Amino acid sequence: MTRTFAIPPKAFRITHKEIYHGIFRDDPYHWLRASNWQDVFKNPNCLDPNIRHYLEKENAYQSAQMADTKPLRDLLFTEMKNRIQENDSSVPIKHGPFAYGFSYVTGGQQPHYFRTPRNGGEKTVYLNGDVLAEGKEYFKFGSVQESPDHTHVVWTYDDKGSEFYAAKIRNFETLSDCMDTITDTSGQIVWDARSEGFFYTKMDKNHRPSELYYHRLNTDQSQDKLIFREDNPGFFLDVSGSKLNDIIYINIHDHETSEIWLIPAEAPFTTPQCVRKRQKGIEYSLTEGGDVFYILTNLDNAKDFKIMVAPYTSPQSENWSEFVPHQLGCLILSHDAYQDFLVWIERFEGLPRIKVMERTTKKVNSIAFTEEAYSLGLQGVAEYNSPTIRFSYSSMTTPDQVFDYEMKSRKRMLLKTQIIPSGHNKDAYVTRRITAIADDGEKIPISLFYHKNTPLDGGAPCLLYGYGAYGISIPASFNSNVLSLVNRGFIYAIAHIRGGKEKGVEWYEKGKHLFKHNTFTDFIACGRYLVNNKFTSHNRLIAYGGSAGGMLMGAIANIAPQDFAGIVANVPFVDVLATMLDASLPLTPPEWAEWGNPLESEEDYKLIASYSPYDNVKAQNHPPILVMAGLTDPRVTYWEPAKWVAKLRDLKTDDNAILLRINMDSGHAGAAGRFSKLEEVAYIYAYILKIAGKGCC
Repeated sequence: MTRTFAIPPKAFRITHKEIYHGIFRDDPYHWLRASNWQDVFKNPNCLDPNIRHYLEKENAYQSAQMADTKPLRDLLFTEMKNRIQENDSSVPIKHGPFAYGFSYVTGGQQPHYFRTPRNGGEKTVYLNGDVLAEGKEYFKFGSVQESPDHTHVVWTYDDKGSEFYAAKIRNFETLSDCMDTITDTSGQIVWDARSEGFFYTKMDKNHRPSELYYHRLNTDQSQDKLIFREDNPGFFLDVSGSKLNDIIYINIHDHETSEIWLIPAEAPFTTPQCVRKRQKGIEYSLTEGGDVFYILTNLDNAKDFKIMVAPYTSPQSENWSEFVPHQLGCLILSHDAYQDFLVWIERFEGLPRIKVMERTTKKVNSIAFTEEAYSLGLQGVAEYNSPTIRFSYSSMTTPDQVFDYEMKSRKRMLLKTQIIPSGHNKDAYVTRRITAIADDGEKIPISLFYHKNTPLDGGAPCLLYGYGAYGISIPASFNSNVLSLVNRGFIYAIAHIRGGKEKGVEWYEKGKHLFKHNTFTDFIACGRYLVNNKFTSHNRLIAYGGSAGGMLMGAIANIAPQDFAGIVANVPFVDVLATMLDASLPLTPPEWAEWGNPLESEEDYKLIASYSPYDNVKAQNHPPILVMAGLTDPRVTYWEPAKWVAKLRDLKTDDNAILLRINMDSGHAGAAGRFSKLEEVAYIYAYILKIAGKGCC
């Protein structure tokens, strides 16, 4: 890596002593945590000037270090932009007398929401994202929901990156907004059945959705009625509706337990009815099927879930009966009901497939594909009596495709294929699914993507991506941006490590809480497998992960820094112990189920302390590291990566640069506009190419 000789910022140290369970802990960079962080989320200008000055020095340093990549970044951005059909449009979804969709215009950053008559005709753009975003450093739509009578639409937006969404109501006839403005929402909106108002979840001062309100059109927010409050800070509250628009679902959950309450959509002030009281470790979700509810649940040790059925009038768990039995190793991910069919998506042997069951006969048909690794997703439709469902398909070589599937005739209709304007020949690339062996003998799937002319002799650079948390599975989907690496000789690899659900719920359980170390050792094993089998070499292997995957990056930087030529950590969750000890932070109480509760348990304290990346930094050599962060990020607060970088710089024993790039105008998801996002990707890829010795244009 070519070095630019600039002096990195050095954060001063201030003793900050904490004692838990009789264990002393000093956190000398604690001062980087703004005491008024709740205010900063809403108004970044109120950040402590000393902290801002330090963060600005970090940005100046990384800018100087990356100055020589500017031509490469410009080239990468142009390549990526040329793979986007700039005037792209979604396939509209039919709903009542209209069909709804969104599109982009050439040169535009934000989506434009439109509707047409149901069977085609003149397009009416009712929300122009480019106009709404004018003059804002950050703008992102949340939920966009048309009313059941199609006279109004509620739209939510975030203009800070802090995920505090405001809601406005637009009149379809006048295309102007009503006077109502609802603030501090989570972005979720569900209309009542009469189109007289809507339900929304409100964020509390610690950025948790804890209250459900009902807002009647043309009234002030101060008059909104509180419908439900969740007092346990360890649980999230969200709201959803049904295709028949007759039920409102109040969903209470953490990462392993759920509870659902029901309200008639036509009677918003009815006392909510509980379906099944929360029980630790029991999860369930409902979808309406006319005179019944279908319940997806892990009740009765159904580890990979089963589907049960209950009468519409008495959906409590004592009335549940089995409909689709549990099959260990075949994980049911989600389900949906239509007038004549029940549909669910499942994962078997690491690959997704869609199942369609005729409700009366229970005959089942399967929708699957033949590539070694691919991504498959239900997009859903808006109408309960629809004879078709819609799904998307892609693989690492195949661009996104959207299909309608006629459930009775079993016919697939291709509606759209992602266009790559600059051209894409899928036959020029290879996608494979290979298997690494973990330290304890487990088989870890790895998805590979590379150009067919790339020599597999150990000389190719490789970008190895990993996540491994919350049961989230990383799909082997098409990513046009990755072509900018693969076309330069890179191998792109996804390590499907424990902590996700690629191989079922047990795969998740063996990568959380007491077994969290498996996530880290699995990733390291994947890297070593790629090296030992001549896909790459250690001095060409670069690791990449974000959020909880950023924790993974921090862990491997401590455990096996010699294995990697570079590490990219995007919004990394690296100060795990301090965050799990701070019950005021947005996600801390709900995430004790994932990581453990170090406030109450000495065992959990010691466990988290054994791997928390910030707490395990030591004096040793590290590869070059790039860290990305967002000032208003409510999920991984900016001070976590800032503290980690400061400690790494203080203790490392090498001359490799550690860079922190903090976006002062955005949060967890980074830049909001589609081209602004590409600029961030181009920056990261330029860094990766520079590390790999391919930093020339």
